[in-house]
Amino acid sequence: MTINLNNGIDTPLIGYGTYGLGEKEIEQALALGYRSIDTAHGYGNEAEVGKAIKNSGLPRDQIFVTTKVTNGVQRENNVQQEFEQSLINLGLDYVDLYLIHWPVKEKFVQTWLEFEEIYAKGKARSIGVSNFQIYHFEELLKVAKVTPVLNQIELHPYLTQEPLIAYCKQHNIVPQAWSPLGAGKANLVEDTTILEVAKNHNKTPAQIILRWDIQQDIVTIPKSANSGRMKSNLEIFDFELTQEEMSAITALNKDMRTGPDPDNFTF
Repeated sequence: MTINLNNGIDTPLIGYGTYGLGEKEIEQALALGYRSIDTAHGYGNEAEVGKAIKNSGLPRDQIFVTTKVTNGVQRENNVQQEFEQSLINLGLDYVDLYLIHWPVKEKFVQTWLEFEEIYAKGKARSIGVSNFQIYHFEELLKVAKVTPVLNQIELHPYLTQEPLIAYCKQHNIVPQAWSPLGAGKANLVEDTTILEVAKNHNKTPAQIILRWDIQQDIVTIPKSANSGRMKSNLEIFDFELTQEEMSAITALNKDMRTGPDPDNFTF
């Protein structure tokens, strides 16, 4: 299952997050059926991602590869240089999606203009952002010639970010959830509401949460090193949550972040 981005390119509704993971886990994910792989220059594993893709034997055009620019490079105005290094690390001629990892103050607009140059050269099939709030978009869209295709944000039932999601959809920007299961810090899989819905469908709590994402047209990129959970996380297309169940899960919101705050980060 895929969703169409605003430049006409399709991306899978579910992908594989690779932060902290290596070649073995990424190879396993591809073997299980993941066709979207999310990495970043700052993760330090682009080379491992590239090796796993090569070893998979899958045609390049069957794998959607995302990577991201680091904050330090944004500050140093070396964006295009790091992008070329990312391609070398990955062993690829192009990436499917290149993201601004964080909206570095006084730099992200200039970074975006450089992204537009990379996009024009065809070395990134799509360009987007990560961790952007509404006011970041308002500043960016004043000068952007290319609208971001996607905004990758922390999003889960305890952090629903409904105003931001509505803004993105209004501007034809696909939302994507990182840490969709709360990164093990929010105990989402033990929430009584989610457990009840899981029981109703004979599914795991994680599957319920991921299904809640995709029924809102939110792309999701769960991460796991466990092959059983990797497989289970893909098995979310054979059932559907009711509107009442969707609303009950959304109502769990606590505005609870498990990761850095895009309004206040210093790295």
